Amino acid sequence: MVVLGLVLLVIGWLVGIPILTTIGIIVLIAGLVLWALGSAGRPIGGRRHYY
Repeated sequence: MVVLGLVLLVIGWLVGIPILTTIGIIVLIAGLVLWALGSAGRPIGGRRHYY
């Protein structure tokens, strides 16, 4: 999700489409939150690690 968020963010910024930039930021933040929770050892959705 982090990579997808970065890709959407860059594409939205280069092309000038603000909705892609907004979606990219949201996906990037969600990916970072899930990554941080998974790294802390908290199970997410029944899984021990979130990849």
